[in-house]
Amino acid sequence: MNLLEEIPSLLGSDMYYDSAGVEMKAYRSNIGVYTSITENLRAEILEEGTVTDEIICMLWLLRESGCMHDVFSRNELEKINTRMHDLYRSNLWAKSLFRIQIHHGIELGIKQFLQMKSKFMKTYAGSSINFLFPFLERSQAVFIETEAWFDNSNKRLNSVLTRLESYGHEVKVIERGSIATIKIDNLLYDAMPHFVMMKIPIQGVRLVPKRPL
Repeated sequence: MNLLEEIPSLLGSDMYYDSAGVEMKAYRSNIGVYTSITENLRAEILEEGTVTDEIICMLWLLRESGCMHDVFSRNELEKINTRMHDLYRSNLWAKSLFRIQIHHGIELGIKQFLQMKSKFMKTYAGSSINFLFPFLERSQAVFIETEAWFDNSNKRLNSVLTRLESYGHEVKVIERGSIATIKIDNLLYDAMPHFVMMKIPIQGVRLVPKRPL
């Protein structure tokens, strides 16, 4: 359906990766279709009523890929966990699917570590909802240096936006300010002024995922 395109990964724009010449790729979904699917998913699972097999599949995929936090807030995850547990008990398709876990290796180690630190997810069906999220959040906190020293946040942000667009990202400013909110491709980020101390201080912006979309 031509709904996916390959683009440079946002993480590849990080100063450390970029300066080392490391090229990283990612997939970007068609923004209109992505928004339509996620809004439909949120509406069906957060409201009372019948849940379709397609939505059950989407929930399982989001859980297994560690992407629940891209769509639902932390407060909403408690309700999602309850809904998944109810589906697991009452829906044969959900019962068959939710028991399948496809993560492995170091991912299992990270999951076990997170489970030891937190009892947020208590049921079998939702036990992997927060799987890998803190790890992914840290790895995707991208620092983009500016090519000049700017005396205000707007100039600094505009420089970073130009840089991101040159890498092929679709960027939109949602809210400006000392900490701006920007949409990069399909996800929201907080853009915070930041300095990295090398031999000289390097000025830039740190992009931290803002959850949920």
